[in-house]
This record gives sequence, C-alpha cells and structure tokens, in this order.
Amino acid sequence: MSDCGCHPKGEDSPARRVLWVALGLNAGMAVVETAVGLRAESTGLLADALDMLSDAAAYAIALLAIGRSGSFKAGAARLSGSLLFLLGIGVLVEVGRRAIYGSNPDGLPMMVTAALALAVNATVLVLLRPARSGEVHIRAAWIFTRADVVANAGVIISGLIVAATGLRYADLVVGAAIGVYVIREALEILREAREAKTRSTAEA
Repeated sequence: MSDCGCHPKGEDSPARRVLWVALGLNAGMAVVETAVGLRAESTGLLADALDMLSDAAAYAIALLAIGRSGSFKAGAARLSGSLLFLLGIGVLVEVGRRAIYGSNPDGLPMMVTAALALAVNATVLVLLRPARSGEVHIRAAWIFTRADVVANAGVIISGLIVAATGLRYADLVVGAAIGVYVIREALEILREAREAKTRSTAEA
C-alpha cells in the first residue's frame, strides 16, 4: 500500500507535542545565545545560536510534515538538511572573518550560556529519543538536536580554555569544529531523505 499520509490524527499527537516544546525551547535559546555571543564576542556561541535557530526551523518543518505523505516528509527532511548545510558554511565563513579581523571572547558567559543550552538540548534529545528510529522528518529533528549537544559541549570547553588562558583561538577552533560537524550532520540528513524519497516512490 502506498503511503497516503492518512493516518489518524491522534497517532501524531505525542510527536506533535514534543516538536512544539522543542521549537519553543530552541527559539528562546537562539535569542539568548545570540545576545550573549555578541556581547562576549564568541564565535562558538554565535555558531551555536545559529544552530539553535536552524533547529527551531527544522522542528517547524517537521510539524508541517506530520500526517502528510512519505514523499512530503522526505522533502521536509531534505529542506532541513539543506538549511543545516548552509548554516555550517555560514559558521565557517564567520570563523574566517573573526580570525582575520580579530575578537576578544569572554570565557565565563560562554560557559554559563552554553551550559544552559546543553540542558535544553539534552531535554529535547530525551523527548525525541523514542521517535528517533521513526519517520525521516522526525529522525532529521533528532539528528539536529544530537549535533547541538556536541556543539554545546564544545563551547563549554572553549569557554573554559579562554577563561583560563585568554587564548581567543580556542573559541575560533571550536567555532570551526561546530561548522564542520554541522555540515557532516546535514549530509547525513540529506542522505536519509534521498533514501526515504526512493522508498516512497517505489511504494507509490
């Protein structure tokens, strides 16, 4: 039978609730991290803020995909992966710009803000865990969140190094690492979206 996307609405309610919570938390943390990242001159925090913002967009896309056809869900995952890929490129460009023109990151606010973001993302990751092996649009949201947890930990470590040594390059290295990691995760989402699209076409 083809995937008509006509499942009862009630079956999607748990996923819908989790995605709404994740959307709200990530959008809020994106604002906080952007404000602190600009004040603390932290590339790592700004990269993490953009990552959180892209996550919020991915959760919104996943919400739109609930109850739709398999083809639509594959397209939603592909859009999420494309956004994440562009984010990764943007982060690397910003790291290069700050490496050339200089920055003076402040380690303490980096650590405190990244720790708060880590708590948020760990919570979302636990909420999404039961559905991580499910449909491709939910799987994409879970991969986004997994990438965030790694990025948050990196910012905390770089903040510690900056606070202890005053070396701004730790912040740049972590910012670049986040960019590369985000690109790798984006490619995984795009690969899974292609596979899901192929399966959906074969079942149609």
